[in-house]
Amino acid sequence: MTLPQPLAPLHDLMLNLRWSWHPPTVELLQSIDPAGWAASGGDPVAMLSSMRPAQLGALAANEDFLRRLDAAVADLRGYTDEPRWYQTAAAGDAESLPKAVAYFSPEYGITAVLPQYSGGLGILAGDHLKSASDLGVPIIGVGLLYRHGYFTQSLSADGWQAERYPADDPNGLPLTLLRHRARPMAEGAIVSGAHDDPLPGGRPPVPPGEDGEPVKISVPFPDGKLLTAQVWLAQVGRVPLLMLDSYVEENEPAQHEVTDRLYGGGSEHRLRQELLLGIGGVRAVRAFCAITGHPEPEVFHTNEGHAGFLGLERIREYVAAGLSFDEALELSRAGTVFTTHTPVPAGIDRFPRELIERYFTADAAGAGLPVDRVLALGAETYPGGDHHVFNMAVMGMRLAQRVNGVSLLHGQVSREMFAGLWPGFDTAEVPIGSITNGVHAPTWVASEIMALGDSAAAAAAGAERMWEIRRRLRARLVAETRRRLRESWRQRGASGAELTWIDDVLDENVLTIGFARRVPSYKRLTLMLNDPQRLAGLLLDPERPVQIVIAGKAHPADEGGKRLIQQMVRFTDSEAVRRRIVFLPDYDMAMARYLVQGCDVWLNNPLRPLEACGTSGMKVALNGGLNLSVRDGWWDEWYDGGNGWEIPTADGVEDPARRDELEASALYELIAKSVAPLFYDAGADGVPQGWVEMLRHGLRSLGPLVQADRMVGDYVTKLYAPAAQASRALAADGSGTARELAAWKARVRQAWSGVRIEHVEADGAEPSLGAVLDVRVTAVLGDLSADDVCVEVVYGRLGDNDELVEPSQVTLTADDSAQAPHTRFSGAVELGQPGPFGYTVRVLPSHPLLASRADLGLVAYPDAPAGMSTGDLR
Repeated sequence: MTLPQPLAPLHDLMLNLRWSWHPPTVELLQSIDPAGWAASGGDPVAMLSSMRPAQLGALAANEDFLRRLDAAVADLRGYTDEPRWYQTAAAGDAESLPKAVAYFSPEYGITAVLPQYSGGLGILAGDHLKSASDLGVPIIGVGLLYRHGYFTQSLSADGWQAERYPADDPNGLPLTLLRHRARPMAEGAIVSGAHDDPLPGGRPPVPPGEDGEPVKISVPFPDGKLLTAQVWLAQVGRVPLLMLDSYVEENEPAQHEVTDRLYGGGSEHRLRQELLLGIGGVRAVRAFCAITGHPEPEVFHTNEGHAGFLGLERIREYVAAGLSFDEALELSRAGTVFTTHTPVPAGIDRFPRELIERYFTADAAGAGLPVDRVLALGAETYPGGDHHVFNMAVMGMRLAQRVNGVSLLHGQVSREMFAGLWPGFDTAEVPIGSITNGVHAPTWVASEIMALGDSAAAAAAGAERMWEIRRRLRARLVAETRRRLRESWRQRGASGAELTWIDDVLDENVLTIGFARRVPSYKRLTLMLNDPQRLAGLLLDPERPVQIVIAGKAHPADEGGKRLIQQMVRFTDSEAVRRRIVFLPDYDMAMARYLVQGCDVWLNNPLRPLEACGTSGMKVALNGGLNLSVRDGWWDEWYDGGNGWEIPTADGVEDPARRDELEASALYELIAKSVAPLFYDAGADGVPQGWVEMLRHGLRSLGPLVQADRMVGDYVTKLYAPAAQASRALAADGSGTARELAAWKARVRQAWSGVRIEHVEADGAEPSLGAVLDVRVTAVLGDLSADDVCVEVVYGRLGDNDELVEPSQVTLTADDSAQAPHTRFSGAVELGQPGPFGYTVRVLPSHPLLASRADLGLVAYPDAPAGMSTGDLR
């Protein structure tokens, strides 16, 4: 696109996606051509490309517009250049924070004009980058550029989902190609992540290219084939997002299709995508940093298992620099964070072992890596595991020193789900933590709410003002729903004369419930249809009517999900209720903004505990809406009894149909007896004071918690900073520390079979609160010394099955009172918990650089359980 010289600053303004969450910039861009802006779907590149030269010439001569343009560019420059939270924090403790973080995700939801997302994972990744930009966190995003995105959804005449995959030309998107530069940085100017990073000698050189040529990276495939990709750059505020694209002339036609569409194709196609994302992504990061001078990442964050191969590429780099596989593994995993997003095994990518073996032959992606070691990283070596598959989540956990789920409940579910990787440890000790997701407020909160200030200030707004804002947002949703519904019916074959009824669909003064998400079976799209007559009664209640707006996509291969959509559409099509309940096809970010801003209540009814987090309800809360949800994901954590409603769950009911019946009945009851009465209980001024007070409490209690700024801050302080410090520690002394740790682990693993506890004795006062129990343990350590191990007493109250509940640990001290081959350990335990008491002892590997006591998955207990159960402590 060629613009007149006075308009040249528009290039920088529209190519930085900060405009997508910055209303003043959107207002400026929209003012150029309001009709063109609407026709383009709010895409500044498409809008300007469609303008005639005469229009551009007139705009270039408009002094008022040019002044506003200069101000907007200056504001953007200040945003990208001035120190922010991270820079202030780093100035106080520069050694604790990483120089940079590489964040890998298979999808990103930045804006609807860049359709590179399918659902919550991508929206979360987009919000992560945006908040990192707002906070000044030096993140480099890495993903793939899908020419056909996910898919656009429409409905057939009988309500069946249909998919289309329109092609996007990257040249028409707000992207630029990463290109070689005429004047590369001076040798040695690149900022290495670690203090003594061994990578410079082992890192592949920047691919050669003439000045201005696109940078291209390659990943070797079997049979001597090479997959090549170019790198597109999306600038997300301060954050660069690198997106790899396989549609280049060097590739044969079949290889072009590697980045054809998101989550498409069979196993081998998905494997190729994930090899390009992980291995190619690391190579793209290296090229980007070398060309631009951006600091090299010290921390690599793997957002779900799809990007897990990045760990193998980093190991390969270290091996090429002279480290052994085990040494490289330690150095790589110290600086790696892995986030799991699924609470169900079916949501994990698993490939046939034979396929992985073929792609990691010596002449393919695994060059320099022993294929047996690669296969072992993804092996399901636990009870119930399938020895014929390669599990990407399992590999991700083995390649990362820090692993987290995305809510407190999901962390617990993940520890149970993956406990087999750490046999011998209590589920609570499985080294998987949690950081609860958040949402990027500037993207999702309506401008009317934002104008009130932060969530506390919004909560303090007058009742009449808040109620009027909520009515205005509801009216906006009603208008958009009618527009989209009319478009959908026309796609289904209806004529304009048949659609006059749509003018009366929904009412801006009626209680509005929203339900929008992907449509796997566990999210239970059709739970509300369990008793259609009862639902119709709620919708058509003459005094307290309810209206519902529904949206969602089923995966193209999910026939069951499509049947659920068809069932819902057929109900919403029925003449009796179609003005009160609507299904809108093609759920995307643009639609989501109307929904989360305009709905009074957000409905979420998954099968507990199968919702990892769920973030759409967070967006509703920030807009002054209320949640009506099963206690799953984030709602289990932050529901307090006054900021919304809890749908009771029938967890113990085995029959799925009976469980759905019970929970649907509870849902109807809540709407009829709690939600609707509160909404319609208005005073003489027309304001329902009880409802407004509840939404105020929601803003106060949830506002500070549900924002992505809090989430990203947690990642920085709880995971990124410790990972950077661990990485630096292992890289010290030319990676001598990594070598020492790898050798120590190998020695411990080899010798562990010789470790055993031979004798345990304890004595002390009668069991009572505050009494002290003296414990002495005699152990045989074989080829290990007391410095290699930790001997613990694990103690606490006993549960119904004589298991230790929320146990505590006390470390015993070695003494020299025993003769070889024995070692004696002793210590005291204070009996500080009332109720039945029990204890046991165990031996664990111990090293100051281990991230957790379960790091190696090794533990030794007495052959005969040591312990006591002596009644209640009082």
